[in-house]
Amino acid sequence: MIAVFIDLITALLLLLGAVMALIGSIGLARLPDIFTRLHGPAKATTLGVGSILLGSILFFSARQGLSLHEVLVTLFLFLTAPVSAHLIARAALQRRCRNLAPVPRDEEGEPSGGGGV
Repeated sequence: MIAVFIDLITALLLLLGAVMALIGSIGLARLPDIFTRLHGPAKATTLGVGSILLGSILFFSARQGLSLHEVLVTLFLFLTAPVSAHLIARAALQRRCRNLAPVPRDEEGEPSGGGGV
């Protein structure tokens, strides 16, 4: 009975991970500029791969004992994905890449600074 429950949770985590990775990949391909394209792989794909790795941890730990390989991969992924997205965004800012998102404006039509001094 427990094995069936573990297999069901593993299948749900793998399915959730695959859907999140697909959504992140579609966002990477469909969004218009570099700044909005960063959200696809940095957010949704990281959560997707994290869910797949959680399913793998659960599956192999239930059959072979505690599995730490996936924990190391998850740690590496969660440490490197935000750093690489930050570096890509800084490089795009330094190259003065165009941002196609509309600039937020206040009531007078001036660009809002978002809480500056």
